[in-house]
Amino acid sequence: MTSMADTWGIHEAQFWLRGRAPEAPVRYDAQAGIWCVYGYKEVQHVLANPATFSSHTQRVIPKDMLEGQEEFSEGNLIQMDGLEHKKLRGLISHAFTPKMVADMEPRIAELTNELLDEVADGNRMELVNDLAYPLPVIVIAELLGVPGSDRHRFREWGDALMESTQEFSFADRTEGQRQRLQDAMLKVRKLSDYLREHVEDRRRNPREDLITKLIQAEVDGEHLTDNEVVNFSNVLLIAGHITTTMLLGNSILCLDTHPEWFARVREDRSLIPAAIEEALRYFSPFAGTARATTTEVELGGERIPADSLVVTFLGVANRDPKVFTDPHTFDPTRDPNPHMAFGRGAHFCIGAPLARLEGRVALNILLDRFPNLRSDPERPPRFLPSLSMTGVKELPLVF
Repeated sequence: MTSMADTWGIHEAQFWLRGRAPEAPVRYDAQAGIWCVYGYKEVQHVLANPATFSSHTQRVIPKDMLEGQEEFSEGNLIQMDGLEHKKLRGLISHAFTPKMVADMEPRIAELTNELLDEVADGNRMELVNDLAYPLPVIVIAELLGVPGSDRHRFREWGDALMESTQEFSFADRTEGQRQRLQDAMLKVRKLSDYLREHVEDRRRNPREDLITKLIQAEVDGEHLTDNEVVNFSNVLLIAGHITTTMLLGNSILCLDTHPEWFARVREDRSLIPAAIEEALRYFSPFAGTARATTTEVELGGERIPADSLVVTFLGVANRDPKVFTDPHTFDPTRDPNPHMAFGRGAHFCIGAPLARLEGRVALNILLDRFPNLRSDPERPPRFLPSLSMTGVKELPLVF
């Protein structure tokens, strides 16, 4: 039987979207040179123990694969552990408090309506290009203090990073892989140069935005360097929109392919938050996240050596039958639904409340304005060509 994943051309390595379970909770992938962690309990353990499973993965990546990336490590929140991570994360936590996020709802609604006004005259739209991408980018850009109108440039740079993860191996380092990484880094450097201009401007002309707050902040009595502010802002801008873009696109697609649920959600909007949570579990945006072992460790019946790269497959863990009944069934009434789509532990996605709010507001407005919204039968959805991410790249809709 052909699965939806096969029909839509989702990356062939994402076996869990084809109804297949892993043979073991932990296994070594000799071809890629990584340890794969699939079990829910095992993934939870990895993410909750940063002393053994460090986020500083660049430490174990061969030097030739990191050529030209040294400048992007300073201030990179994703690569930090312990107290260093806690201090830098604390600098932006005020921007994502429950009150700050709740206060953004009117602006999110305003932006959603403005973006939909541009497509309302016809009877078709492409969800990602018209709403799911620009909405979160504008929101995070306004938080940082950079023009949301530059979002087309951000997309080019962000897409380069996603495309560089299509095929990846530490064991068999091909020239093609090396070239893809170098091309991606050239695009990232353009984004860094762009953000550096804004950082330099804020030093001369402070404003009420997040870049200015980062410049003015002190950590242990010292101010952040330009590189730290640039790389910190880089992570926020790219990571701050990708999850929401995939969350919104995947939620619409899940509802569209389960029309009985789409009908119920249209009638009872109180079901929207639960539908979003189930979409996050069913099509987890970030399929996996990496860690590096600091010592030899036993996990899932396997001995993992020190200095090994470990990838926790969130998408697989979120379909673990030991935790989720009928895991391959889309069921918004699932309760409890302890999915790990936003991670766990110290690196739990700081923007998760904002992503959920944007998804809820946008979905409500979409259904208000286009009650007959549905997928375009003449144009199927296209997914990102990435093993590490699960999300629609294009989702044509008619209304």
